[in-house]
Amino acid sequence: MGFQRYLCKENGGGFLTDHFPHAHKSIWDIKGVYATSRHVPGIRIPALTHPGILGTAPDHKLLEKWNERERKLIEKNPERVPPYALPPEPNNAIFGNMSPSSGEYQRIAKEAARTIPPRENGGKRDIKNLTLGARTYIPVFVEGAKLTIGDLHFSQGDGEITFCGAIEIADFTHLGVDLIKDGMNKYNIEHTMIVPSTIDARFTIYLVFEGYSVDEDGNQHYLDASVAYRRACLEAINYLSQFGYTPEQAYSILGTAPIEAKISSIVDLPNACCTLWIPTDIFDFDIMPTKEGPVKVVKGGDLPTAKVGE
Repeated sequence: MGFQRYLCKENGGGFLTDHFPHAHKSIWDIKGVYATSRHVPGIRIPALTHPGILGTAPDHKLLEKWNERERKLIEKNPERVPPYALPPEPNNAIFGNMSPSSGEYQRIAKEAARTIPPRENGGKRDIKNLTLGARTYIPVFVEGAKLTIGDLHFSQGDGEITFCGAIEIADFTHLGVDLIKDGMNKYNIEHTMIVPSTIDARFTIYLVFEGYSVDEDGNQHYLDASVAYRRACLEAINYLSQFGYTPEQAYSILGTAPIEAKISSIVDLPNACCTLWIPTDIFDFDIMPTKEGPVKVVKGGDLPTAKVGE
């Protein structure tokens, strides 16, 4: 069994938090290599298991760089909801068996970075293609690397746009580790790379939605891929809602199903074009456009709500 949820705006929300400010969740029943949900009927999602988190530890110099650049971002609007970034938080920090009352604990807690965002060390990248048989190249900054893995997913759409948008599961991972000495300098890179697995979910037809750098209020942005992808997501949600899904259910589908996100064009000013690819194979019914128009096949229902703090 797995679960999916998206947070309320006060807790950070998701990619579309201004449109979905309240917290909701869904339960997914896993049978073999497929997952279905009592809360999101009409779809069956194949397994594409992967870790959301895979990274190494930063050295002190890199940690200082993170804290400084994220501090500057926070200072642009310290009261923003959700915040631009989160500073180090001493409360409830965990450092092995170190006692919270010790001076060393307090010193580390004041500068230790939040582990949520992806950075130069990898970390929480949420790349769905980092699945069985994939390979990743991660920079090493400290002796021993201190490799960390976790946040295991059964399936997820590109972007994990609902934040806890994947089908979260309890699982285990088998890893093999090799070392390329001085690899960062040899290949002149600063970030991680991956080689996707040759094992992948196979789909025959996709329905692709487009978005451009024009926000919901009609304001023009310059080659803004984030605005363009948000508009593609909203187009897909509006479309799926015509078949009976509530917007919340449709949003959940985009977070859990293995949708593809692409920057299809970012050269023809002023509009970037981003596309969202939904595999039609996951639905129990036909979602392709017809002359007759959509038929409400699904009896949509509200997703269970999640309390603030969940």
